[in-house]
Amino acid sequence: MTAERRSVVKPGMFLTVSVAAVHLREVYNKVLPAVLHPKAGVHRSLQAVSPEAEDKKPYMSNPFFKFKQFTVFHDKCAMKVGVDGVTLGAWADVSDVKSILDVGCGSGLITLMLAQRCEARITAIDIDKQSIVQTRENVGNSPWDNRIRVIHTSFQQFASGSSAGFDLIVCNPPFFINSMKSPSESRTKARHSDSLPFLELILNAKKMMTEKGRLCVILPVPEGKIFNELAVKEKLFCSRLVNVFPNPEKPAKRLLMEYQMEVTDCKTEELIIEKERNLYTPEYSALVKDFYLNKN
Repeated sequence: MTAERRSVVKPGMFLTVSVAAVHLREVYNKVLPAVLHPKAGVHRSLQAVSPEAEDKKPYMSNPFFKFKQFTVFHDKCAMKVGVDGVTLGAWADVSDVKSILDVGCGSGLITLMLAQRCEARITAIDIDKQSIVQTRENVGNSPWDNRIRVIHTSFQQFASGSSAGFDLIVCNPPFFINSMKSPSESRTKARHSDSLPFLELILNAKKMMTEKGRLCVILPVPEGKIFNELAVKEKLFCSRLVNVFPNPEKPAKRLLMEYQMEVTDCKTEELIIEKERNLYTPEYSALVKDFYLNKN
């Protein structure tokens, strides 16, 4: 006869565990970021999650991401450092660019990548207050804070109240359409297109671009096709398109797209991120070599 094992739950057990968990979380949030602050001289590199994992994994456990010339803390904002942002920040064309607008800046990752790559003045905006707090801190700890301004506003509000023209507008936009929302309001804003529908992004980008300006975005393939159809209807034309594959065995997961107001032939390319798990392809390594610590 096999003995039956029973779990005994004592009164107050859940309360004790919950209080302890809350206490540990408070210690983690207050102490760990200070210990790992970039000015403390800690040099630790993390590997960005792949596009496939990025869709499934709600957050990265580490509060910061160390690049060659700057550090991005992402413990306060809804959207964490991931391969989408890194890829867009490394890929966007900054040639002859004097002014840049980063729409939905999140942690400030793309803003800082573009600041490293060129001498342009950059405006970073986000509708989420905590993202603005995070971006301001990361920009303040960077070498380029004297030419970056960070504004708490929606793109719609910013476009309605500004006449400035930008040579480059970049956006890693919220892309979930009519899907289940997160309990977190800030994460819902960051992930769902309700706060910035594709058409409003296109129309306002077109309004804010200079005559020869460019709009660069990264989107999942299905949403990217929807975005492109809307852009063409509004006479914003795709000049570069990259199908991004997580590895050689999987279908494309992301589209990198560049738009301009002049009709032009679209240059189409492919980019494979990993040969196998945790091993980047030479092409992707070359794209991000100026940023990742483990790239020459």
